[in-house]
Amino acid sequence: MLDEYPISKLDKESWPQDLMEIPQPPEEMYIRGEMPDDTYIKLCVVGARKYTQYGKEVTRKLILGLRGHPVCIVSGLAMGIDSIAHEAAIDAGLPTITVPGSGLDVSAIHPKVNISLAREILRHGGCMLSEFPPDLKANYWTFPQRNRIMAALCKATLIIEAERKSGTLITARLATEYNKDVFTVPGSIFSATSTGPLLLMRLGATPIGSPEDLLEALGIETSSENKQQMLFEDMTEDEKMVCKNIAAPLSRDELTIALKWPSPRLNMALTLLELKGAIKESGGKVYLT
Repeated sequence: MLDEYPISKLDKESWPQDLMEIPQPPEEMYIRGEMPDDTYIKLCVVGARKYTQYGKEVTRKLILGLRGHPVCIVSGLAMGIDSIAHEAAIDAGLPTITVPGSGLDVSAIHPKVNISLAREILRHGGCMLSEFPPDLKANYWTFPQRNRIMAALCKATLIIEAERKSGTLITARLATEYNKDVFTVPGSIFSATSTGPLLLMRLGATPIGSPEDLLEALGIETSSENKQQMLFEDMTEDEKMVCKNIAAPLSRDELTIALKWPSPRLNMALTLLELKGAIKESGGKVYLT
């Protein structure tokens, strides 16, 4: 279980400085595991417990796109987007910090089903943090209280799916109060979980549509080679096939013959590639950018 990672009380001298600067700083902090060093930019990723498949795919896409960059993912170990964010960070080889709405003793951690995830977080070099006594169980008031810890720890908070009235938006509000950046992902206007992000964008949150957007918003520079690699990983199989066939510029007719595709399929792939900035059309020819 978690016993190989003992709980210890953090000396205030070793607290992240941002925790000391909020209006109501915690009185104590407990930790399991090792705090990632200060070279990592901390990004809080939170969202709906009742997420959609879109929300899951977006969370994984954005976090996996941070692979190789000095980013640490912070979230709350809750069911839903929180858990997906932690798992994606592990898969991307990024450290991740969880701040549960309870103490850190196994008897107190909520939800119980995520104890195994907590162990994976620790096993991959992350940590668990809490201001609550180790045996304090989660309660209705502990979750909004811990949200301020997540918001304070991080340079920015990314909201992925949230209803208009949700605890997730508490974290966004606190981040704003602490002069931290707030990012969010646009969603379908037909989904209740898009009402929160829509509200945040109206209030000035930065919309995020790709890992590259996220890196830019965090102030992380990427080389042209890294950008091309990220762009390629973001492509569908059809889009990759098109790019492989236009190492030299070709017309649409030439591409249709080379790929042996119907025109609608090719036109769809070309439109999406142009929107992503991967190709351009000039003089009747399609070029890689």
